[in-house]
Amino acid sequence: MAHVAEWKKEEVNDLKELINNYDVIGIANLSDIPARQLQEMRKTLKGDATIRMSKKTLINLALEYSNKDKSILALSEHMEGQPALIFTEMNPFKLYKILEGSKTQAPAKAGAIAPEDIIVPKGDTGFAPGPILGELQQVGIPAKIEKGSIVVQNDEVVVKAGEQVSDKLAGILTRLDIKPMEVGIDLTAAFEDETIYTSDVLTIDEEQTIADVQKAFTQAVNLSINAVVYNKVSAPAIIQKATTDSLNLAVNAAVVNSKTADILLSRAYSQMLSLASEASENDASSVDEEILTKLSANAVATTPAVAETSEEPEEEEEEEEAEEDAAAGLGALFG
Repeated sequence: MAHVAEWKKEEVNDLKELINNYDVIGIANLSDIPARQLQEMRKTLKGDATIRMSKKTLINLALEYSNKDKSILALSEHMEGQPALIFTEMNPFKLYKILEGSKTQAPAKAGAIAPEDIIVPKGDTGFAPGPILGELQQVGIPAKIEKGSIVVQNDEVVVKAGEQVSDKLAGILTRLDIKPMEVGIDLTAAFEDETIYTSDVLTIDEEQTIADVQKAFTQAVNLSINAVVYNKVSAPAIIQKATTDSLNLAVNAAVVNSKTADILLSRAYSQMLSLASEASENDASSVDEEILTKLSANAVATTPAVAETSEEPEEEEEEEEAEEDAAAGLGALFG
């Protein structure tokens, strides 16, 4: 049997103990993170999470011999680059958000893969005419001299997402102070309560999530109101709806009570004026003076002021039709 170095045994035991003592175990990729930035990130997480880098084989052994549910072994499938375990009591979504928020922009190194299109923007570079003009043009950047300065003529995509950054281009981008890379801890997966959460699941659009929850809440309230399911949110609305429906029913059934009396009287008054107006058209003597006075007053009140013109006034018949429409509309309002 091959001899196993003592430090490896100690490393596995240390990792295993950490795994057993924390509820949430994350697997992260620390590749290409400068030591100074990694130290800053450790400080940011101090008290909330512990980061432990190790070899893949040792991490696998610690996961296998831990006391956690065997589903934790799936974390090994998400080890990338320089793996590290993160131990915390934070839920995986909060941990992911903190790690993403701690990332910083960095210059592109030769051979790096562009995470997205790298664009050199249009405008003055701040460089005086010199050899750099030719260097810019060699890497495909459309530059020329204008008013004693080197200017990029158009926005130019110099590297597409997924392509490699060349040595020459990396140097030019650094001199232009363009930092297209994002440096930070990439949480590739996390384990909690026998469940593995991958990075695509942990990536949440908070604004959209809040909007979705608000929409679901509104729909649930509407459903409970229409299905007459009582709870502390729906009860007031159900009672209000029942009150409105009962009032409408009472009005339409001409049931007189303290709530409907004024509405029914107003409705009857409007209908009376409408009927009197029709009767007066056929026979003015069939309507007494008091009613005629009310009809005239109503006509004045409902007829808008019109500026004087040279045109002939509207026919009296059209005015009476307007009165009838107004009266009918008022009746419909309460019906």
